[in-house]
Amino acid sequence: MSGQLSPIDRAKFAAARRAVDFVEDGMCVGLGTGSTAAWMVRCLGEMVREEGLRITGVPTSSRTAALARQIGIPLSTLEDVKWLDLTIDGADEFDANLTLIKGGGGALLQEKIVAAASDQMIVITDVAKEVTTLGAFPLPVEVIPFGWQTTRALIEETLTGLDVMGHAVSLRMNGQEPFYTDEGNLILDLALRSIGNPRQLSLVLNQIPGVVENGLFIDICDVVIIGHGDGRVEVRDMGAGTVEQDQIDFAEGENIFRNALD
Repeated sequence: MSGQLSPIDRAKFAAARRAVDFVEDGMCVGLGTGSTAAWMVRCLGEMVREEGLRITGVPTSSRTAALARQIGIPLSTLEDVKWLDLTIDGADEFDANLTLIKGGGGALLQEKIVAAASDQMIVITDVAKEVTTLGAFPLPVEVIPFGWQTTRALIEETLTGLDVMGHAVSLRMNGQEPFYTDEGNLILDLALRSIGNPRQLSLVLNQIPGVVENGLFIDICDVVIIGHGDGRVEVRDMGAGTVEQDQIDFAEGENIFRNALD
């Protein structure tokens, strides 16, 4: 191993390693975006190369697609496969109802479409992402570039009548330039601090002209897998109402660690 993983990366890896146990031969699998999802893609790549796992991956971003191609996962598009058996993705925040905030990486639109077109969505995360009330992480909202300043003003005005603690809206930047999504849209980050009614907020935001989609994922996640730095994982199945504990052996991932750190 060429370096040592931080406790947070070990937690992310543990969750990712446990999640790929849900993947079966012949499945069409949605591949999420973000640092935790990247560990999952690497784990699947190892299974494809070393165990002969046969899957078709549908990536949720150009970044994920590039990583999957690099490590040998066969890819297709949602247009071609039509429906997915499973999507595995990360989250920026989640609560006890498995309502999520996603979009920190800017891929929320494709992530939501792919997740909605799946029989099951599994979220992989570390324990720090669990919250009692959503909103500490800024809520991303994807908007079209045309008239985005007007869209921002409308969002700010709308927030004053909703159950949130903050109303600040900022344009996401990439250095000195605006950040653009894979669809060529912009991201507005809403510093809400606390979201009292996620369902209401999601519905209201999506009615504002110029808004494409928001980063609240409601009634989409079925299972959350929470990783810890010591290899412990907790698997919460919302449908079955079960909570399972497991332990991941980090030695299994030595090749993955090396490739990720080189």
